[in-house]
Amino acid sequence: EVQLVESGGGLVQPGGSLRLSCAASGFTFDDYVIGWFRQAPGKEREGVSKTSSIDGSTAYADSVKGRFTISSDNAKNTVYLQMNSLKPDDTAVYYCALGKGFLDDFAPVYWGQGTQVTVSS
Repeated sequence: EVQLVESGGGLVQPGGSLRLSCAASGFTFDDYVIGWFRQAPGKEREGVSKTSSIDGSTAYADSVKGRFTISSDNAKNTVYLQMNSLKPDDTAVYYCALGKGFLDDFAPVYWGQGTQVTVSS
């Protein structure tokens, strides 16, 4: 059974930083993409960032470019999202998701339970 477990959320002041972790387990395929999504109250879920296990390529939503960095430790099957210069608009539940294949056609199949990020003074 594939499991994704997020951690690292919390309350932070505007301009602050957080690092989210996504620990994946229970799968055997080598070609996969792990992505971060977020959903704020009253808004649709949106993609934030993603990374490929095949070549380490990454992609970011325009709203987080230059502030967020995705990285991975393949030995630990863990993906991180370093979030800097946080804004109140970044407040949301953050989810990680996993799917087979390539970065450009990422279709998440497995989802974590989510972790709350709140940016407020």
